[in-house]
Amino acid sequence: MAKPKCCGCANLQVDIMKKWSISKFVNLFLSLAQSTGGKVDETKTSTEEMSRLARMTAGEGIVLLKNDGVLPFKKTDVVSVFGRVQNDYFYVGYGSGGDVKPPYRVSLMEGLRRGGNVVINEELAEIYKGWCEKNPPDEGFWGHWPMNFPEMPISNDQVRRAREISDTALVVIGRAAGEDREQKLKEGNFLLTKAERGLLDKVTAEFSRVVVLLDTGNVIDMSWTEEYGDKLSAILIAWQGGMESGNAVSDVLTGVVNPSGRLTDTIARHYSDYPSSQSFGNKKYNNYTEDIYVGYRYFSTFDQESVLYPFGYGLSYTTFKLDGAVSFDGCLATVDVTVENTGEIAGKEVVQVYVEAPQGKLGKARRSMITFDKTDLLERGQRQSFTLRFDLVDLRSYDDKGHTGYRSCYVVEEGEYKVYLGTNVRDAEEIGSFVVDRMHVYEAEECCPVRIEHQFDVLYPSFKDGKIEKAYRPVAVETRCLKDRIANRIPKEIEQKVDFNMDFCDVKDGILSIDRFIASLSDEELELITHGHYKMNSPLGASGNAGAFGGISEGLRGRHIPPVITTDGPSGIRLLTRASLLPCGTALASTWNERLVEELYQEVGKEMIDRGSEVLLAPGMNIHRDPLCGRNFEYFSEDPVLTGYMASAIVKGIQSQGGSACPKHFACNSQETNRNRNDSRVSERALREIYLKAFKIVVDEANPHLIMVSYNRINSVLNSNNYDLTTTILRDEWGYKGLVTTDWWKVNEKSPEFEGVRANAYRVRSQVDVFMPGGDRLFGSGDNSIMSALKKGALTRGELQRCARNVLEFILATPILCDKVGEKGTDNRQK
Repeated sequence: MAKPKCCGCANLQVDIMKKWSISKFVNLFLSLAQSTGGKVDETKTSTEEMSRLARMTAGEGIVLLKNDGVLPFKKTDVVSVFGRVQNDYFYVGYGSGGDVKPPYRVSLMEGLRRGGNVVINEELAEIYKGWCEKNPPDEGFWGHWPMNFPEMPISNDQVRRAREISDTALVVIGRAAGEDREQKLKEGNFLLTKAERGLLDKVTAEFSRVVVLLDTGNVIDMSWTEEYGDKLSAILIAWQGGMESGNAVSDVLTGVVNPSGRLTDTIARHYSDYPSSQSFGNKKYNNYTEDIYVGYRYFSTFDQESVLYPFGYGLSYTTFKLDGAVSFDGCLATVDVTVENTGEIAGKEVVQVYVEAPQGKLGKARRSMITFDKTDLLERGQRQSFTLRFDLVDLRSYDDKGHTGYRSCYVVEEGEYKVYLGTNVRDAEEIGSFVVDRMHVYEAEECCPVRIEHQFDVLYPSFKDGKIEKAYRPVAVETRCLKDRIANRIPKEIEQKVDFNMDFCDVKDGILSIDRFIASLSDEELELITHGHYKMNSPLGASGNAGAFGGISEGLRGRHIPPVITTDGPSGIRLLTRASLLPCGTALASTWNERLVEELYQEVGKEMIDRGSEVLLAPGMNIHRDPLCGRNFEYFSEDPVLTGYMASAIVKGIQSQGGSACPKHFACNSQETNRNRNDSRVSERALREIYLKAFKIVVDEANPHLIMVSYNRINSVLNSNNYDLTTTILRDEWGYKGLVTTDWWKVNEKSPEFEGVRANAYRVRSQVDVFMPGGDRLFGSGDNSIMSALKKGALTRGELQRCARNVLEFILATPILCDKVGEKGTDNRQK
């Protein structure tokens, strides 16, 4: 009797187990756990206004790096498009921030055809279309998405044939971006593949007019642009423009839109030129040895020659003239700027103001952007004037070691401050200066210091023969006892008087004080309020939500505390329904247009209400410390000022419609490798001047209702337990009144300062108010750490009440939630 044929499943399982690490199995499980499953609601679509703004924003974010006059394409130009990404476009990065179900997506070829402003070589296009259909890309799974899609092989004869038909070549190169993994210093990721170089070789050998378009979420190696030199007529970075990508790129290529995007990061000649390259991607910790000298701050101070394209750089199809003057009244600096379109085509220009501070005793970057703005669309010969202002507070440096005699204080050192105006950091010209005649001191408090046993050296500028050279000195380390500071500030308990008849409606209506209502809550209710509804996709909200918190029990809802429904962002609303897919964070920031981004996110705010989202987990606003960070596509820039104001525009837009934004990930989430435990070891000066500054701006400018802490450690302490970060700095120093939540599924640890305080009790002591989604990853079950610590006296009821207050005040401060207080629901109150 013949043996039945084996289906091969068992052999496949054995083969997988041999090849895969445990981490891959975990990632596969998480991809299933985070997948919401179920059928997508197809009834929703994007409004015309949303589509218009998404297209406009994607177009304004496109950066033109080179142009010898080949662009914009003319209607009579016949263009051969090379590269499979013309069809298999990367619209946004992979992961929680990009897993949106858009109602449509416009590819590059669809956009070019719809635009009708250029002639396409359809013979070549059909070859690519047929090959792409027969070779669909493998999209992978969570944390193991592709870095690129394999390129279609193309022969010299096919390229020659294309040249016979057309006079211009457009080569499209694509790169994926994704969460929970890094970019790699390998071909097909940060570097071009052999196939891509081969394609460029063949195309440049036949065509004299070659345009290269980069569809990428992150900066990649650009050294090849120098190698090909004049063989390349134009180079553009389109970033990842969301559902309107193809239309937006077509608009720019054909001159419907004049490019006005500007780089938000420095593009160096080689990866090794970046100061972070020697301490990035390590599993356990990274020493931030570059200190405050991140991105252009490093290059402008120490290594201008290694810059290929400077921060703020971008070209236009027209030309502009900038004039400016600066005045200073001893406290406030005023920069008056006039921009004139001196070219032939209407366009927009970005105005950038930089300051060169005196080196003093601390040492400073030679350039720091202090403010910026963008013009309206200026017609030929039209002018626009700006008045930009900044004050002494904006010039502060942080002395974490007492070099100036004022340890743990912000200072403005005396001396001459030079002001530069321009369209990028390298070409900005001095327009004036002013003198600060004495040192100004602003008291702060030692927070998140480097531990003594982790001391390392940090970069600073040393002078030799009148020139700045790189030098290193020991980082400042801890000098104060964290335990004492926490113990001395534990909040007083509101005398508990449990009363299940107390109703949150009465707090909303002003009949009952919030303190009296909090006093009525039992310990079990207080504990429930400090965590989410255990799992993602809570049945309390729209299908596919990220989780719920607040009124997660019948008893709490009976008191009219509504559940709060969260959804992943920032590139749209991640639900099991159609929602608009927006440009990635880097594309948004590359517009340098706060007003436009705010307008776009006003539409997002409207869409949130329509789809059932009350909190969008956005914007992502970590600093681009290193170009290999896998999640850079979600974030904005290497510069904290640009980051802070772009994030503020998003928060303002969302919250103008009644919902809540949730800026993330607070702070120093600079890599994805071992992100749940990795230690960002950073000087307090760099922490405050670079990595926290953007968050300070968004708190001051936009008042976000909610902030999410990051997974990682800062100087040994997990941010979900980081008292200094979330209480001392965020609340006490900055005056933040909103809510703080963990990232999803934080790591649990014991407090080294307080016996019996662990896991969520440790988090509550640090005033991280809500644990999301509320349960463990595998089973969605909670833990008893809070109730155990409360029973033992290790955690106080006052601390638990403090977190509950923050949650309840958040609900009252968020209009669409406040309106739900008092809506009919399950009523479990005692009669």
